[in-house]
Amino acid sequence: MISTGDMKRGATIELDGRVYQVMEFHHIKMGRGSAQMRMKLRDVRRGDIIERSFQAGEKWPRVRVERVPMQFSYAEDNLMHFMNTETYDQVPLTLDQVGEARDYLPVNQTCEVLFLGDEPIGIELPASVAIAVTKCEPGVKGDTATGATKPATMETGLVVNVPLFINEGDRIKVNTSTGEYQERA
Repeated sequence: MISTGDMKRGATIELDGRVYQVMEFHHIKMGRGSAQMRMKLRDVRRGDIIERSFQAGEKWPRVRVERVPMQFSYAEDNLMHFMNTETYDQVPLTLDQVGEARDYLPVNQTCEVLFLGDEPIGIELPASVAIAVTKCEPGVKGDTATGATKPATMETGLVVNVPLFINEGDRIKVNTSTGEYQERA
């Protein structure tokens, strides 16, 4: 069982006979009454997203999800194909199953594919990924005191604010939870 106090992003729970993955959650404490938790949940089979509020201390059955390290191979139409590097098995996932994580997946990037039994249900990214910069304006030194940034487009289409010294062709590390520049890779 998993309770509201043990909740974390990416946790998989069973609710109303369906399996949901927690996308976001927020603790809410009103002036009067008990604390609540507001959660944004994604149905792992259908892809529907719902928002629900629960009382603090509520519990749900935890769903056992297997994590298998796989490499992103290619995308075609509405599918993204991942390969198990040990067995060379190919697993397709829909764009809905991958979600916003596709912005952080250049070709050959390794991530964990989540399986519910034999069914692939989504992916989990590492804390940061190295992505190449494909489009970036040249940085101009001027009257900036500190921390000047400029927008840069990555090979996946993601736009990240980077320091002025970053140029096209550079590889940078991007935080996958915030989408922010971390360092040069």
